Amino acid sequence: AVAGGGGKGMRRVEAPGDFPDALRAARNEAGRAFGNEDVLIEKWIDTPRHIEVQVFGDGTRAVHLFERDCSLQRRHQKVIEEAPAPGMTEEVRAAMCGAAVKAAEAIGYRGAGTIEFIVDGSDGLRPDGFWFMEMNTRLQVEHPVTEAVTGVDLVEWQLRVASGEPIPLAQDEIALCGHAVEARLYAEDVPAGFLPATGPLDHLSFPKGIRADSGVETGDAVTPHYDPMIAKLIAAGEDRAAAFAALSRGLAETQVAGVTTNIAFLKALVDDTEVREGAVETGLIGRKIDALTMAPEPSAEDCAQAALILSGLWSDPPAHAGFSLWQPLAFPVTTDAGQVTLRAEGPGWRAETPAGPVTCTRVGDWRLNGRAPRPWHRAGRTVTLFGAAPLRIAQPDPLEAADWSAGSDVVTAPMPGRVVSVEVAAGAEVAQGQRLMTLEAMKMEHVLTAPRAGRLAEVLATPGGQVAAGDLLARLDPEEAAQ
Repeated sequence: AVAGGGGKGMRRVEAPGDFPDALRAARNEAGRAFGNEDVLIEKWIDTPRHIEVQVFGDGTRAVHLFERDCSLQRRHQKVIEEAPAPGMTEEVRAAMCGAAVKAAEAIGYRGAGTIEFIVDGSDGLRPDGFWFMEMNTRLQVEHPVTEAVTGVDLVEWQLRVASGEPIPLAQDEIALCGHAVEARLYAEDVPAGFLPATGPLDHLSFPKGIRADSGVETGDAVTPHYDPMIAKLIAAGEDRAAAFAALSRGLAETQVAGVTTNIAFLKALVDDTEVREGAVETGLIGRKIDALTMAPEPSAEDCAQAALILSGLWSDPPAHAGFSLWQPLAFPVTTDAGQVTLRAEGPGWRAETPAGPVTCTRVGDWRLNGRAPRPWHRAGRTVTLFGAAPLRIAQPDPLEAADWSAGSDVVTAPMPGRVVSVEVAAGAEVAQGQRLMTLEAMKMEHVLTAPRAGRLAEVLATPGGQVAAGDLLARLDPEEAAQ
């Protein structure tokens, strides 16, 4: 898109036949995001890296504050940013940062800005292996990593320059020290394809030792009307290994309950061997998506802890706990992780879980098979267990009606959003995988397709209409499926 960035209005085309649909989608997305449907056609680089230079100008001169690497992306959206760029040499830095300063001075730029480059990473960084992509004429989300490695407060600089002062430091007075890395904490369902998520923030807590920039707090809600980013988590260290280790610890200790987030994905990405070795490029997440999004199985201890909390035995056991006339007292607790039976045993409980037995003792603090429990939060019938791989374990409501819409005959909204277009009408014959409609949610388009071939009995969606997650949008004739 000529009028903006952030991956919006961008489509990769690998076959000529895909071009018309890709162009239409790119133009529609660009028009809604930026008010301009014009797009550019660009060469695709097979092993690209995304490296950008932080510049600052006062209208007369400009300086750079070194580079940031933003190559770890999904859907062209940045996930992890770091400074300096892995593998950067003084020769390449001089060429890239020099080009960025020349660009800023050529237009008399004033304030903070970012010159972004696509870099060919197939054979290391080279002075002739990078190309201008775009300029962001603002302070970007990832600016804290630059502040961490330069000691410069970029917001203060903006205020000073806006009030008529020159740039506070000359180029040779700006030094690069240490390493910093930032992760974007999003409300999104990663296993479902990074779909934006909405919901309440029942609990939100950030650990000490890392910088957390956030505009929300416990009690707020993530709605479909804004970008689903909850916070930026920034860690710094004397070198790259120390910075990544600090961020890994910070992610493991960050606590979010209520809305679905990408914390487990971020932790897996930060701990990935290739990432730790600096072998970053924009296709890494796509190549390793299965390993990075593997959902953790709850351990026996996790199941036991959730059952104790959901049964009310964790904090304030009832007066009759442990008492029975004829046999040991037992509590069956049904959860979406399986049934757990709690039996009174000595000074505690024995939990029989799908993953094995757990001895639960409480002398001051709880111990589960001798281990300390996880930090946790309960909201209604759901318990969130925090840690390196956060888990949510819920107790189903037996009074809830069964989901009548389950099966392959219906199309439902995967998230709250706005219906952009409807391509079919009731009565139409459709093929499996055929485009039915397009839903826009949190500034991104999602194409909904037919789950099977058949005749559409109903189409309930209308262009421009707002829908909630789970709303029925279309239904296929079930009788045809049975024939």
